[in-house]
Amino acid sequence: MKPMLKLGVVCVAGWFAVVAVGQTTVQTSGVSESDPVLERALTAWPDGRIDTVKRPGEWTYEEGVLLDGMIAEWRATGDGRLFQYVKAAVDRSVNKDGVIDFGGGKPFPVDQHSLDDIEMGRSVLTMYRVLQKENYYKAATFLEEQVHAQPKNSAGGYWHKGIYPNQMWLDGAYMAEPFMEGYGRTFAKQDDLDSAVRQLLLMDEHMRDRKTGLLRHGWDDSKKMGWADKQTGLSPEVWARAMGWYAMALVDVLDRMPETDPQRLALEDVARNVLQTVARYQDAQSGLWWQVMDKGGQKGNYLEASASCMFVYAMAKGVRLGVAPMSLEQNVTKGWEGIQQHFVKPDGTLSGTVKVAGLGGTPYRSGTYDYYIGEEVGDNDAKGVGAYLLALSEITQRKDAAELMRKARGKTVLVDGWFNSQMRKTPAGSAQLFHYKWDDDANSGYSVWGRMFRAYGMRTEVLDHAPTAADLKGVSIYVIVSPDIPALNPNTHYMDEASAAAIEAWVKQGGELVMMENDSEHADQTHLDILSDRFGIHYNAVTRNRELNNDYANTIVPIAAGTGGIFHDAHKALMKETCTITVSGAAKAVLTDKGDTMMAVAHAGHGLVYANVDPWVYNEYTDGRKAPLEEDNFAGGLELTRWLVTEAMGR
Repeated sequence: MKPMLKLGVVCVAGWFAVVAVGQTTVQTSGVSESDPVLERALTAWPDGRIDTVKRPGEWTYEEGVLLDGMIAEWRATGDGRLFQYVKAAVDRSVNKDGVIDFGGGKPFPVDQHSLDDIEMGRSVLTMYRVLQKENYYKAATFLEEQVHAQPKNSAGGYWHKGIYPNQMWLDGAYMAEPFMEGYGRTFAKQDDLDSAVRQLLLMDEHMRDRKTGLLRHGWDDSKKMGWADKQTGLSPEVWARAMGWYAMALVDVLDRMPETDPQRLALEDVARNVLQTVARYQDAQSGLWWQVMDKGGQKGNYLEASASCMFVYAMAKGVRLGVAPMSLEQNVTKGWEGIQQHFVKPDGTLSGTVKVAGLGGTPYRSGTYDYYIGEEVGDNDAKGVGAYLLALSEITQRKDAAELMRKARGKTVLVDGWFNSQMRKTPAGSAQLFHYKWDDDANSGYSVWGRMFRAYGMRTEVLDHAPTAADLKGVSIYVIVSPDIPALNPNTHYMDEASAAAIEAWVKQGGELVMMENDSEHADQTHLDILSDRFGIHYNAVTRNRELNNDYANTIVPIAAGTGGIFHDAHKALMKETCTITVSGAAKAVLTDKGDTMMAVAHAGHGLVYANVDPWVYNEYTDGRKAPLEEDNFAGGLELTRWLVTEAMGR
């Protein structure tokens, strides 16, 4: 846990690389440049105080979209500044009791029933998941209850706002549904996930033009509004940003939706159709998208920045999730290049974002072609900047990943939830597995490492029982971490001969086993050695690298460039309270420190075993929030992950 190296994205001849950076610059191959839009936002809008909105620094969906982009880029880079930026913005609006300040001391306007007001809940939920503080839970729960109170039309679709009766707008898909999915997943409320999916499917059912595949901005179930078609209730035109909101909502809900959810396949079909349709309407020359999507080149129409960023994000993420075909990678590349060429200025200004568009209201908005092309366009609009950062987060993850993704996409990385099966209770009363788990965003979790695997399109899953041959069949990588001891988990499950035999047989058939141990005071070595000894790797029940009174001087393990063929670059790894390894037979030490083996590998049959004395890439010292000795566990984790994926895909 040290102050992490800052990371940025460098653009060189159209390729993008994650590199260590200072506060605002990076240095690589003689090029010094960080992403200008990101740095401008951090400087010009401190703590999310946006100076291009009517209520700077208050609870607005514009601020929420900006924070979504900051969170996505934080997760993609481990740049701790971005987390602190989001936390400062959320803490300005959520007090210690979990009460939301809507701005200037005004209470949250519950009677307005505006889905726009739910959007910032995503950032609140992130704060809870990372920091586990009850005030964030209370604020998120308040917003979840607000969504349940939202009026619905006759089909069960949420009104966009109380002042727009019976109307669904595509904007609402992004404002509410990813939040509801996240809340449901965090607090084990399946109804919330089901509700989010139901709203998205309703939009596809009622708002999609069957001829073009494009969705209209609005649908009036009552067909009473002047802008609504008297037969279908649909608004007359296809507004690009409305489609962008919907596309982003689809991939964000699908991101962590269980593979076994009965509604997943239906939602995947909708997302695939939407993304392929979006690709068909991409402007061939610029790689961008038009304000009125299906009328490119018509008088007054223009290429619009926020929608273009949203589509690049949604397509890139859809490809990575395995929802969209790999062929859309070329659309992603062309779109990103177009954004850089047409909208990004050297000083970080992002131009070309339409400020707003709606339907009905006062003054009346007709939803016609002339209306959409007549709305004001501006620079540095937070909706555009937030969408840009979301797109940037996907581009950041693609460094050197595209070709490997073709092999790894859809393959499974399985983490053990049996030998380490610690449980915690949420404030909602539900019990959840935690401690080195992919879905644990707190200090104890492996969510950062999980995202590194998912950058290659891999699926991250948890096995909550003793492994069998059937469980491991089709698994590419199986990770066992810090097996429990009674002091930490009274319901301890130890490694046994049957489990070890099943794992050994799977490795010899081509599986890749990863063992991340811990010290003798926090993990069981004796029983894990039943497995590890089969590969010539023996964990010694000792403790070294102690942290003493917040003194981390003994916890750094230097990794030299070229170590073990795993690490191309040198790294300063923080490994705190570790055991050691003794190797024999076919096993080989790949990293030693002060005479002790810290990492080892072994080949067995067609498979591979990687062993470490510490779970070292867990969130606390990897996500950039805590870096006491400026260690770079994030960068080291990226290299380890790439090596593991490359080795697994090579068999």
